[in-house]
Amino acid sequence: MFKRRSPRNFRQALVNFFIPGGGWGRSANYVMHRLRRLPDSPERIAKGIAAGVAVSCLPLFGLHFIAAASLAWALRGNILASLLATFFGNPFTFPIIVVSALELGNFILGREKSAKASEVMQAFGAIWGEMGRNLLAMFTPEVLIWEKLEKFGWEVFVPYMLGGSIIGTVCGVIAYFLSLPLIRAYRSRRLKKLQERFEQARKSDAKK
Repeated sequence: MFKRRSPRNFRQALVNFFIPGGGWGRSANYVMHRLRRLPDSPERIAKGIAAGVAVSCLPLFGLHFIAAASLAWALRGNILASLLATFFGNPFTFPIIVVSALELGNFILGREKSAKASEVMQAFGAIWGEMGRNLLAMFTPEVLIWEKLEKFGWEVFVPYMLGGSIIGTVCGVIAYFLSLPLIRAYRSRRLKKLQERFEQARKSDAKK
């Protein structure tokens, strides 16, 4: 019942991973619509949004959902809102986040050179590849090699994590104070419309 009428091939699935079928604008509107209509208090939803936005600035690719849900739980925020808010990290914003986090992290560490966004993505790919090979090596005679992980950790992950934590905290706080009044205003407007419809229905019943 939930299967697609025309199954996607690998190329279409890859394209839709980076470019949603309805476009990024439609996807953003859908996320905002879902966030506004979540059945929870505005404060808890705003905390969830802040958690998702903050985690999106961290070098936890593949773990953003888990990290966002954990942070939202710790802040007593809405977990679903935190998952939806990870949309803040997307192919358009990731290059800006990566470069900003690395520049800030390296500045704090007293370094002058920072890796480019493309180099960071390649480094993450190399690490996942090395981890996969070492996982297989545990069951074969091959030797475990972690030289890429050691270099990656000091040159990329540490400054990225340091700078991303600061940027993520700032973005999360801003997201909280921006989303809270918007959600409250949406709830008030929606409640007012429901009350107006109720009054109209009551008047219509009274005339009959």
